[in-house]
Amino acid sequence: MSVDTSAGGSARTSAAFLRRVVAGTIAASVVAVDLSAKAWAQSALQGRVVPLGPVDLRLAYNPGVAFSVGASAPAGIVLAVTALITVAVAVFAWRTAATPDRGRLGALALVLGGAVANVVDRGRDGVVTDYLHSGWFPTFNLADTAIVVGAGLLVLSSLRHGGASDGDDRGAQA
Repeated sequence: MSVDTSAGGSARTSAAFLRRVVAGTIAASVVAVDLSAKAWAQSALQGRVVPLGPVDLRLAYNPGVAFSVGASAPAGIVLAVTALITVAVAVFAWRTAATPDRGRLGALALVLGGAVANVVDRGRDGVVTDYLHSGWFPTFNLADTAIVVGAGLLVLSSLRHGGASDGDDRGAQA
């Protein structure tokens, strides 16, 4: 393994480190806000619904993943699979930080934060705490929202860059 000790290599390494710190801060913020909201929902919404217009606050527990897929699977299997997927997202985000594509990294940070929050929540008792209920869509939480927004931003970033990250000029070579 070679290390680039030139000034340009040092600047790239520093920039990648800073991007990783920012992405980690975004992900950690999503985790903290979501787990706090879940703790509040568990204490304040027992047997209670708070109507807020298009979304009600209503406590629910999901033993499965998105749309309750896998709800009948053993909790340990669901936890292991979601944890492995979360690790894969973390590795992808880490590697993406080496490129200057901040949009893609920010989107991955949202997905990672939401995934970590749901894995931590599921690790406690085998279910994910949900509390946002629209009446026409499955009940969800802020972590789910971060995952969906992040995934949408990833799609937009890929469309904007044609699937290549910023600075990737392999297709431009003649």
